[in-house]
Amino acid sequence: MQAEFRSMTKKGILILFSALLLTACGEYQQLLKSRDPELKYQQALVYFNDEQYIKAQTLLDDVTSYYRGTDRSQDVLAYLARCHMGQKDYSAASEYYQAYIRNYPKGRYIIEARFQVGHCYYLDAPDARLDQTETKKGIEFFKQFVELYPESPYAEQAYKEMGELYDKLAEKEYLSARLYYNLGTYLGNNYLSAEIIAKNTLKDYPTNQYQEELNWLILQSKYQQMLNSIDIKKEDRARETEDEYYNFITEYPDSKHRNAAERIGKEAKKITHAL
Repeated sequence: MQAEFRSMTKKGILILFSALLLTACGEYQQLLKSRDPELKYQQALVYFNDEQYIKAQTLLDDVTSYYRGTDRSQDVLAYLARCHMGQKDYSAASEYYQAYIRNYPKGRYIIEARFQVGHCYYLDAPDARLDQTETKKGIEFFKQFVELYPESPYAEQAYKEMGELYDKLAEKEYLSARLYYNLGTYLGNNYLSAEIIAKNTLKDYPTNQYQEELNWLILQSKYQQMLNSIDIKKEDRARETEDEYYNFITEYPDSKHRNAAERIGKEAKKITHAL
């Protein structure tokens, strides 16, 4: 008897849930057919707050043309951007926020819009080995943002994410320098190219997180150029290597490369002290 009751109870719950689901679906379909734009807009906000972003976006798309040219239009545009953020479609969200900036440069959502464009580029930033055009765009938007709104609640996050985007550019340059280093003397002095790229990266991105690795690569490149140099240049290359060795251990005394750096220093000193 109890088993039969439990079975009937489970069936009742399933029937009730199905009925509620059908009712909810029916209500949404009725909304889509409705000719009342205000009803659609208000219900879109309800769906948005419930994180039902696709339904909210669909209803907002339906009322976009109706509200065009009115004050409500900027609300619709801002919420469409937010819906795409909720769906993690950062490219589309960025387009909507940029449309908002163009149409409402002094609108009530302008601070959010300007920050979110940079944030979208940050979230969509490609792997460091790929083209970094979008990363650079994100940096430019963040730079504009912190200049315009230095006291904004978003400012701290903007600085943080901008720094990470700069690190991505530095990483790309570091990988390029490492590639040249690995090519060695193939079709030329690639060690010199690696050294130049590493130095330029340190100059262009002085606070990047790859500073130690870039300096280590410069020391390695100097050392390899010393080993591969002709006799007439070996002394100068050895002195440059020795100088770079001292610079490295002074700047990074606890580096994981310390032992390898010491070996390079000793090799350079054998040449400079023998002369």
